Order: sequence, then C-alpha cells, then structure tokens
Amino acid sequence: MVDFITGPLFVVSLVIFVVGMLARVFWYVNGLDWRLERVAYRYHANRSIAGIFASIFKWLIPGGTDGWRTQPVAAVLFFLLHFGAVLVPLFLLGHTVLLERYVGITLPSLPGTLADIFSVMSIVAIVLLAVRRMISPALRQLNSGGDWLVLLLTFLPFATGLMARLDMSAYQSWMLAHVLSGELFLILAPFTKLSHIVLFFMSRAQLGMDFAIKRGGATRGGAFPW
Repeated sequence: MVDFITGPLFVVSLVIFVVGMLARVFWYVNGLDWRLERVAYRYHANRSIAGIFASIFKWLIPGGTDGWRTQPVAAVLFFLLHFGAVLVPLFLLGHTVLLERYVGITLPSLPGTLADIFSVMSIVAIVLLAVRRMISPALRQLNSGGDWLVLLLTFLPFATGLMARLDMSAYQSWMLAHVLSGELFLILAPFTKLSHIVLFFMSRAQLGMDFAIKRGGATRGGAFPW
C-alpha cells in the first residue's frame, strides 16, 4: 500500500496536477481578447512587461498594495498560510526525496522543526480564515461548497503530516492519510479554486498590463486600436 501510494499514485497525481495547471494557463491566455478587455497587449510590450512584474511583486510582499493595507487581518492570514503552503510541500525532506526519485529535481530540505512551525502557522491561518468566512456578513454571502472544499483540501495534508510527526504510535496510519490527502490535493487542484496556484500570476499579469498600458501606469501616446 505504501509503495503504491508513494510510487505510481504519486506520479499519476503529479502528472494530473502539472498537465491540469498548464491547461488552465493555456485556456486563460487563449481567452484573452484585446477587443473585449480594451487592452492592446501586444503593441506595448515595453509598458506591459514592466506592469506585469510590478503587479505580481507588489502582491507578493506584505503591505505592498492598498488591498493588503486596507485588510490587514486578511493579509496576515494570507501570508501565514502561504509561507507554509509553498515552503513545506517543496522543501520538506520526505517531499524532496520523492521529487528527486520520480522527477529528478533536487531541492534543499527544511529542518524538521522549521517545517513544523510553518505547518502550525498554516493550520492556524486556515482555521482563522474559516472563522472569518463564518462571521463576516459579506463573506457569508459569497461562501460556496467549493470554498469550503478548498480550505479542507489545504488543511488535511498539513494536519495529517503534523500528526504523523507527533503521534508516533499511529505513525503509519497518519502517514497514509497524509500522502493520500496530499495526492487528492494535487488531483483536484486544477479543477477547483486551487488553480489560483498558477492563475494568480496570470490574473496579476493581466491587471499589470492593463494598468500600465491604459490606466495611467505609463504615459499615454499613439493611437490605440480600440
């Protein structure tokens, strides 16, 4: 069982994740229409490239945008969650071993204690984000089953992995649950809002181009096709 879920099933899950995310990127780019968005993307590369990097970079640093500054609690929870969500899956020792064995990618490993701290941070952030969704009238109106599924899919790998380290008497059971929940995350990510793993960068890039080209992000000049 362990050999199967850490071998063939892991490879299948990873292939579905990668191919699915690439497909989401392709559909996103293919769906752009300069006539509909009224942005001449291709004709102003000197502005749009700068706008892309500015838009993505400012959203990746705490307090880098007005959105983060006007919602400080959400910003703190967002960064607490994503520090763990990015660093632990990529750099936890057990994960790096699997990546090296089946993908051929060698990455440095996080110290176990640091990985535990990041995992606890992410779990706390997920719980508080769930509470925020329940107590905020605006968010309650927007809640859907898909939103709760995303939180659950994100919570389970962290919780089961942490329990595998803390409850050694049931280590194998927790590890099976951890691996299976992680692979479920990989399989469902392209088909849920977890696709924001790549679409975040696509949407921020599009907005960056939009503002740089036509909304005062750069000096206007010349005739626009629209």
